[in-house]
Amino acid sequence: MTETVALKIVQRIATELNVQPRQVAATVQLLDEGSTVPFIARYRKEVTGNLDDTQLRTLEERLVYLRELEDRRAAIVLSIDEQGKLTPELRAAIEGADSKQVLEDLYLPYKPKRRTRAMIAREAGLQPLADALLADPKLDPQTEAARYVDTEKGVADTKAALDGARDVLSEQFGETAEILGKVREYLFKQGSVISTVVEGKETEEGEKFRDYYDYSETIRTVPSHRALALFRGRNAGILSVKLGLGGELDAQVPHPGETLIANHVGIANQGRPADKWLADVCRWCWRVKVQPNIENDLLTNLREEAEGEAIRVFARNLKDLLLAAPAGPKAVIGLDPGMRTGVKVAVVDRTGKLLATDVIYPHEPRRDWDGSLAKLARIAAQTQAELISIGNGTASRETDKLASELIAKHPELKLQKIVVSEAGASIYSASELASKEFPDLDVTLRGAVSIARRLQDPLAELVKIDPKAIGVGQYQHDVNQRELARSLDAVVEDCVNAVGVDANTASVALLARVSGLNATLARNIVDFRDTNGPFASRDQLKKVPRLGDKTFEQAAGFLRINNGVNPLDRSSVHPEAYPVVERILAKIKKHAADVMGKREALSGLSPADFVDERFGLPTIRDILAELEKPGRDPRPEFKTATFREGVEKLSDLTPGMILEGVVTNVAAFGAFIDIGVHQDGLVHVSAMSTKFIKDPHEVVKAGQVVKVKVLETDVKRQRIALTMRLDDDFAPEGASPQQQQRGGQDRRGGGGSARDVRGNSNGNGGGRREPEAASAMAAAFAKLKK
Repeated sequence: MTETVALKIVQRIATELNVQPRQVAATVQLLDEGSTVPFIARYRKEVTGNLDDTQLRTLEERLVYLRELEDRRAAIVLSIDEQGKLTPELRAAIEGADSKQVLEDLYLPYKPKRRTRAMIAREAGLQPLADALLADPKLDPQTEAARYVDTEKGVADTKAALDGARDVLSEQFGETAEILGKVREYLFKQGSVISTVVEGKETEEGEKFRDYYDYSETIRTVPSHRALALFRGRNAGILSVKLGLGGELDAQVPHPGETLIANHVGIANQGRPADKWLADVCRWCWRVKVQPNIENDLLTNLREEAEGEAIRVFARNLKDLLLAAPAGPKAVIGLDPGMRTGVKVAVVDRTGKLLATDVIYPHEPRRDWDGSLAKLARIAAQTQAELISIGNGTASRETDKLASELIAKHPELKLQKIVVSEAGASIYSASELASKEFPDLDVTLRGAVSIARRLQDPLAELVKIDPKAIGVGQYQHDVNQRELARSLDAVVEDCVNAVGVDANTASVALLARVSGLNATLARNIVDFRDTNGPFASRDQLKKVPRLGDKTFEQAAGFLRINNGVNPLDRSSVHPEAYPVVERILAKIKKHAADVMGKREALSGLSPADFVDERFGLPTIRDILAELEKPGRDPRPEFKTATFREGVEKLSDLTPGMILEGVVTNVAAFGAFIDIGVHQDGLVHVSAMSTKFIKDPHEVVKAGQVVKVKVLETDVKRQRIALTMRLDDDFAPEGASPQQQQRGGQDRRGGGGSARDVRGNSNGNGGGRREPEAASAMAAAFAKLKK
């Protein structure tokens, strides 16, 4: 890639991010040298002009796209040039194309393709006929066509000649970039996505797509969750989805697409002999060449944009879940609930080490309630457990009740109970990582270990699970899996490095997510640790096989050495900046141990006094802040939700109830709340606040404890409507048809289950069905939106 092209990319990204080109150029250089986004965001603020991690991730994304665009541009220029058809005007148009779509439109006439009808017509010598009728509509088509009849060339009569000329012009018009651009723009502004139910599919299987049996919405306003619902319905064979103008057109009136083509090439009906034939060519071109391609392009763009938004929603939810408050170093009893197969029990100590496992059978069919209580009390006493972590799947509330009775009967144990998401626990249980960690432990018991540990430290445990299996996504199985994996991996990397990792206790899975490391280096660190004992300093990490200087630079600041020889090793101060700390300590005549965590010891210092050629004000401020609170955890304080006693199933709910719950998932149209009835309720975005909310993430995040009021329940469809506006009347009043229609459309999501909305077909959530926005609750929500 030439220097000119590289500068062009830098300038474009700078404009898009509204930053200086030098900031982009410096970041691009760091990325090309192998630096990671977390490292750049934390330790190269002077170089990038203080770009944050969000800006850096966007920059990285755009850099990949624009480099691919330039590579494609170069390939297209080379291809057309080799054909001898690259004119100065065409080259200028290609050089000016600002997207892959425009590039492909320009390349279309020159793109190698299979033999077309237009090619056959040209081979038969019909190009001059097409050119003559287009240039002079006063010519009579029949008379002109008769001159080109040649049976040896496959032109049997005048009709065949005119059909061939039509094919030539249709291909010519349909491959003109300007025409495609105008039609695409028109249909994007005026077109509507229209869906209907496929005949014979109005069955129970298609019930979850009922809201889309007769649906129409302008393509530019379709939100991501509705778009993905439509495409899922189409892929399932339930819905027919097409692009139209939202209404029936008069058959006698040309379609606007035909008119755009005709106007561009100068065809108009002036009563001349060839005018009708030329109009028919435009109609043919529209119906056969342009409309199918443009419809496919626009629907593909809609799907890609919807997938992009779904991936962003998943990424935000995953970040919130990974950065959820940890309970900390406390011994935990993990309970993986079950009925017939029993409740699996695993106890881990303060460091997460497995102490004991068992299985109890308090529920059907054995109903050994008292025996289960006795066994749990004995286990808790022997292991000095402090917390009980209960998975939220099948038999969760029944097991929660068991834990409540245990706490009430044995106050001396001083136990607390918390219900946690068990999403992905079964995936971890059967994983290669789990089999290496617990080779002799039954698969079913490994899930209980995961449930216990994720309460201690959600981040450390959840990194062992494929992010896609954690189940906080929207239509996650319908989106581009490569892009989803890339985005989620970036989120995990950012979260792990934001918190930092204890190099002496971290698992291979956690270490592998540290800036600069990979699975091989992570395994080498653990093996070195196991062989030589705990690391005494960061510098000792350099002795790990294959951990070179560049890797050390990228990783060292995020790896903590607690109780090491150098107190700075337990902070996020990078070893390269230790000389700065030494200058700070020399000025105040104190040792590091006397300063760290003591704000008063650093009071009165001016960061500007320690700026040098390498370290500027941003880094000095970060160093002083880290010395004040070394190894500070960015995660919030640990809190738990308390489910109401006696409310254990959907039928226990009544409108008006105010309950406490936990946000399990945030979608574009609202948030799902676990209120302890095996069925998450939906708070629509319009029911989150008294003020207008565009994005539910403005109000809630996954893992947050909230209070909600029950608006309405639908037992048949397993749906619960909730509101966070606790002063709202719960009884829905009659709404106008217009309000009901608007409300119903705002909440369509195309499915009513966790698998539909969250894509969580993995995990062991017991097949809980999630509510989804639906027209059945339109009246309630219409009232909220007043």
